[in-house]
Amino acid sequence: MAVIETIDVEAGGFTFRARAAGPGDGRLVLLLHGFPETSAEWLGQLDALGDAGYRAVAFDQRGYSPGARPAEESAYDRDALVGDVLAVADVLGAVGPAAGGAAFDLVGHDWGGAIAWQVAGLHPARVRTVSVVSTPHPDAMWAASRQTGSDQRERSSYMKLFRTRGEAEELLLADDAKYLRAAFKGLSETAIAEYLDVLRQPGALTAALNWYRAIEPKSLHDAGSIEVPALYVWGAKDPAMGRIAAEMTATYVSAPYQFVELPDADHWVPENAVAELNESLLEHLATY
Repeated sequence: MAVIETIDVEAGGFTFRARAAGPGDGRLVLLLHGFPETSAEWLGQLDALGDAGYRAVAFDQRGYSPGARPAEESAYDRDALVGDVLAVADVLGAVGPAAGGAAFDLVGHDWGGAIAWQVAGLHPARVRTVSVVSTPHPDAMWAASRQTGSDQRERSSYMKLFRTRGEAEELLLADDAKYLRAAFKGLSETAIAEYLDVLRQPGALTAALNWYRAIEPKSLHDAGSIEVPALYVWGAKDPAMGRIAAEMTATYVSAPYQFVELPDADHWVPENAVAELNESLLEHLATY
């Protein structure tokens, strides 16, 4: 098994806490976690990637890392979050071909998946491959939510609460975080404790929710068609991301594309479908 180390990455004026595995000179794979999790969601993938010789780094993103938790809601817009990914990649040596360096491979889940689509779409020269778990391409989500017979709008209705300032924080942490614990259904108690420990830190939950509040939905359409090799892994039992959006994602990828459906998987694919995800991810990376 690969050794997983904890490191700090100084990038863009912030300190990002990260978990890393694999040789320091290995091909860089950046992994982006979702809400309401941390880089710990990728432990199973870090182990597999590091063991395969990749330099796999999962960092606690803006708001989740204590050293990268600005108070202003506006500090969590799309451009800021995309900029963090590029800044971390720069520090880790993947400065891109234009600067005489290598591109990096990008993996994301949930909100991390949404940002991965943005980075790949807006900065294709920086990204060798993109692999997204659970989260459809933003244009597919938009189209599905407006399609007759689709339940995607209902599936996404929870976002309205998360955008409610103050009220959302109070509800999510009330009664020993009863609401959040329900949202974590299917995860281990160890994982839940890890995530709650972070979200209970001063300002952390507000910072995490600011992703929902600061990002203009229309800005997510800027990614356009994805022009780098893409892998999309979707759990058929995901309550938030429906089949229509998942299947429509192919429409918005113009590069080589693979869609992997996991019939028995829920939203927490990185943790609950470790072997299946690792197999697809390693195959995808080895192809390019």
